[in-house]
Parts: sequence; C-alpha cells; structure tokens
Amino acid sequence: MSVFLSNLEIHSINLWLSIMHHYKYTSKSQRANKAKEILQLKYKKVGNGRQRIVYDLNNGYVLKVALTEFGIQNNKTEFKIYNHCRANLRKHLCPVKEVGHGWIIMKKMDIKVPDGIYNKELTQLKNKFLAAGIRPRDMGNSNIRLSKKGKITVVDYGNFIMY
Repeated sequence: MSVFLSNLEIHSINLWLSIMHHYKYTSKSQRANKAKEILQLKYKKVGNGRQRIVYDLNNGYVLKVALTEFGIQNNKTEFKIYNHCRANLRKHLCPVKEVGHGWIIMKKMDIKVPDGIYNKELTQLKNKFLAAGIRPRDMGNSNIRLSKKGKITVVDYGNFIMY
C-alpha cells in the first residue's frame, strides 16, 4: 500500500523491476527510455542517472524508480541514512516520505545551488557527514539543492556509505 501511488502504478514498477536485468548492458539513456515505456506512469520524467529514473508527482514530491540493481540499493541507502542519522545531519538530507521495493518518494527540491558561492559550506557539510561515520560520495552540484531557508540539502545520497 502507498499513500502516493496507486496499486496499478506499483504493479507497473514491479513489472519493470522483474525485467530490468535484460537491459543491464544498454546505455543509461536506452535503459531509462525502456523503463519509461514499460512503467507508463502519468507523471513527467524530470531526470535520470545511471541507476534511477525520477518523476515529478505534481504534489511537492518526486518518485525515484530503480533502473538497475544498484538503483534498488541506492533507494535502500537513502531510506537507511535518512532514518538513522543524527538530526543535525538529517536537516541537510532531502526528506524520505515513502519507500517500497525498487522505489522511493522524496520531497521535491527545486532551488539549485549557485556555482562557487557555497563551497565553504559544502566542505563543512562533507566534514560533518564524515565525523558522523557517513562517507558522502557524489555531492556534486547535480545532487544538492537549497532549502527554502537557504541551507544546502542533498537530494541524491544513494551513493553515500554509512559505517
């Protein structure tokens, strides 16, 4: 059961997950296109990386669906880190609202971090994660946004490692 997704949408995600291994040797764009074709979700695709495809749910949240086995692991990692890190770090992580096998729903964050302006804060944030036993991998500009209060927020932390 999901508060955000219908049973039909969950069924289409499960269908994709059951056959995604057939596309593991295709390019990331081919794999994302095939996933979009099979998922047939009514939402606008807002992006994809190597591991996941992202849809805007039009309600202030996004849906990330795994494109690979690593994508499934990325979703699990985001859920685990968000729910098990200290509050002073959680405020810098995009909130996780719901999770299921192969998918995760998170708050939509739109405000991009201007290049160069937040370098000092970003370095300090990386050091905070390290001090808390979390290795922050891939904290580039494409994976961070600003909160409405102007604080750096990591929107993609599926590659982080929690010790």
